[in-house]
Amino acid sequence: MTLPIASRFALGLGVLSTISILLANLALLDIYHGESDVTLEWQVIRVSFLVMIAFHVFVLIAAWKASGLRHSRRT
Repeated sequence: MTLPIASRFALGLGVLSTISILLANLALLDIYHGESDVTLEWQVIRVSFLVMIAFHVFVLIAAWKASGLRHSRRT
């Protein structure tokens, strides 16, 4: 994957991650206020967590590859 494509992908995941943070905040607010059925809210929290983990992992891998650092094996 080239750097411009990786940058666009990271930007898209970043926007999606920001939206998921806002939705998770709203879901946690409903849970805190004692809604009767919070199944959907917990599902939103789970999906938000997965989106944020995917964003962080992708950005770390892209930054590692863009930096030019290589893993050296010493024996």
